[in-house]
Amino acid sequence: MSQNKSIYIIAVCGTGMSALAGLLKKSGQYVVGSDANIYPPVSDLLDKYGIEVKPGYKKENVPLDADLIVVGNAISKTNPEAEVALESGIRYVSFPEALGEFFLQDRKSLVVAGTHGKTTTSSLLAWMLEGTDQKPGFLIGGWLKNFDSNYGYPEGDYFVVEGDEYDTAFFDKGPKFLHYRPYASILTGIEFDHADIYDSLEQIQDNFRKFVSIINPNGFLLVEDSKKNMENVLISASCEIETYGFSDNADWQVRDYTHSEGVGSFSLFHRQEFTGKFSLPMIGRHNIQNSSAVVAMGLKLGIDPDAINKALLNFKGIKRRQEIVGVKNDVTVIDDFAHHPTAIELTVDAVKEAYPKRRVWAVFEPRSATSRRNSFQNELPQSLMAADKIILAKLFAPDKIKPENRFDLDRAVTDLKNKGKDAYLISEVEDIIEYIVCNSKPGDIVLIMSSGGFDNIHRKLLDRL
Repeated sequence: MSQNKSIYIIAVCGTGMSALAGLLKKSGQYVVGSDANIYPPVSDLLDKYGIEVKPGYKKENVPLDADLIVVGNAISKTNPEAEVALESGIRYVSFPEALGEFFLQDRKSLVVAGTHGKTTTSSLLAWMLEGTDQKPGFLIGGWLKNFDSNYGYPEGDYFVVEGDEYDTAFFDKGPKFLHYRPYASILTGIEFDHADIYDSLEQIQDNFRKFVSIINPNGFLLVEDSKKNMENVLISASCEIETYGFSDNADWQVRDYTHSEGVGSFSLFHRQEFTGKFSLPMIGRHNIQNSSAVVAMGLKLGIDPDAINKALLNFKGIKRRQEIVGVKNDVTVIDDFAHHPTAIELTVDAVKEAYPKRRVWAVFEPRSATSRRNSFQNELPQSLMAADKIILAKLFAPDKIKPENRFDLDRAVTDLKNKGKDAYLISEVEDIIEYIVCNSKPGDIVLIMSSGGFDNIHRKLLDRL
């Protein structure tokens, strides 16, 4: 890895970009960045790292003696600082390219890819490796409570990356995960998503096909057992492929799943041979399935099963993934990032499983590029059916979506009511809070789902309860 470079990062306050900045700084590089949105907690972190952040995007911000410019994927070709990068002759790269160049080429890159469960699975994997003394590096799109960070500097052979299928930069419209040099990978499943950049499931499959083709032939790929939408993807892999899950046909089969007091336990069999019993402080069958992939990867890397189990038991979770934000007057408020119908359904089901005798509210803000569109007009209401009371908030920034393509909230609520559900469209956050405060009762669980901040509804609700 090259040392002592002067690196300038455009859009340094993004989740991934700030993590990359921290990694580069720790590796001995001189790092400066800029952003239009500089606020805590990221601004505090960058200050702690000793990284200067220049406010706004201005041509004069860019140091012309920089060795390298890293350009965030939120930056357009017409950004003033991007124009300097294009005109100055200074070498410029994307965030994924920089990660690959500085941290992955001399290590075994373990990439978690798929439409759902990437953040949780990659976080579990990073903690399992840390807890078994492998000293991995990692960069993940979520805040890991065990590390109090979303990245870790590598001291061992492994580096865990959350493999995003979103595009890379204005000069590279391929997905980020094509830059991550995978030695081994977990593929959690493939569905249509990211309707702002993909027109069809086939386009997404094509990129996953490219991804599995670059996995090291001496490595391996662990695939969710149903292989839904994957058959024509996996044919491109030249490495070993094994499946995991609850099915009798899975190579790594989950059996004897139980849960109690927020802890899930299961036995894992490899081709009918018992490998061990494992437990972790998480709820939901989907989390058990994800953790079975992590255990399988650990065992394939030669890690002791008892050490793996001990690490999993000490997993503290991820912010915004079934995170209990607080309890007030015996009403529990849970925050989750779910925004795709499959993830919403799995999350609601998991909460209902964990609290079978309590009333569950599902409050959802359509905020992601896909959930604001009518791509899932029928599927999204159906994904909320397990909840006892349902509230849909207004679309976030609806003007960004053409009227004919927008998700129809009124229709969604009508569909839910026609199926006998207690469902409401309440546009404003203050009105949602007022309704919950007036209609909740002790023992209720309020599950709030959004891919953004949702106007800090969680804290405001707890303050009012």
